[in-house]
Amino acid sequence: MNILVTGAAGFIGFHLTRRLLADGHPVTGLDNLNDYYDPRLKKDRLAMLGVDVDLDTPAIGSPSVLDHDKFRFVRMDLADRAAMDNLFEKNSFDAVVHLAAQAGVRYSLQNPHTYIDSNITGFLNILEACRHHPVSHLVYASSSSVYGANTRMPFSVHDNVDHPVSLYAATKKANELMAHTYSHLFGVPTTGLRFFTVYGPWGRPDMALFLFAKAMTSGKPIDVYNHGRMERDFTFIDDIVESIVRLVPKPPSGSAEWNSENPDPANSFAPWQVFNIGHNKPVALMEYISELEKQLGLQAEKNMMDIQPGDVPRTWADVEDLFDYTGYRPRVDVETGIAEFVSWYREYFGKRNS
Repeated sequence: MNILVTGAAGFIGFHLTRRLLADGHPVTGLDNLNDYYDPRLKKDRLAMLGVDVDLDTPAIGSPSVLDHDKFRFVRMDLADRAAMDNLFEKNSFDAVVHLAAQAGVRYSLQNPHTYIDSNITGFLNILEACRHHPVSHLVYASSSSVYGANTRMPFSVHDNVDHPVSLYAATKKANELMAHTYSHLFGVPTTGLRFFTVYGPWGRPDMALFLFAKAMTSGKPIDVYNHGRMERDFTFIDDIVESIVRLVPKPPSGSAEWNSENPDPANSFAPWQVFNIGHNKPVALMEYISELEKQLGLQAEKNMMDIQPGDVPRTWADVEDLFDYTGYRPRVDVETGIAEFVSWYREYFGKRNS
């Protein structure tokens, strides 16, 4: 399959692209290489895929294109509608995995317009491109944050998710609604993926594991929110990638059993569906920190703090629908996952600092 991966220089996009290339698929990777976090990490991810980017090249204007074997990298902004349409017109993609977005719950409190530009306008441009240049399947990143104020555990895709507690969550919920509209009106097959706290090698520097490791190895204290009374369904990157790879060739066709008088939020009469992708085993934050301490051989000094606005104390993914549809259930435990992260972290920053 000729596959477009947006956000290809990002954490999940990089790992997915590497897997798709290993499986023999030609991949076009799109990213604007913004500076939400250190662009050098994105550049180094792309180097692992065989392309060397110039971080001084602007994302807006004529897109820069770099080719390597079966991988083509295009530096482009999602909000550039004309460039997006041109990209689709020239490439005839079989499938699209849309992972590019402005991430981060806390960042959305200070920079709300960025989330509308990227997560709403950018997603609309993807939907329009898939409408006018039909693809067999659009798979896109949603988020566990859509569960918002829900407290019934585990979180199920069959539950109502109409009470977001951050703008980031609201944009992801909006993406699911926008996708349904295009699936209904134009027959675009869409699958939304609600990721649960993804971690692993080459991870995002704004995520807890990365922040903790950086502080601990620098002899600085770590910030522990809600005084440590948090649980997360930490999901290792390999489990995320395996789930996506299994879903891409399985587009929805619409459910004949969908009942308009008792509508199921997880599927539709239209070719639209959503899945949770999580480990299905919440871990206490203090246990997570303890495992990182063990792997680093360091004791963390902890700043106990109140919960932050937009955050939730607990997440837990029900993944039975994912298993029923793909035969796969995430399986990597935090001991294994943190060990792999620490091994990468030491090697990567050892090289960068040498």
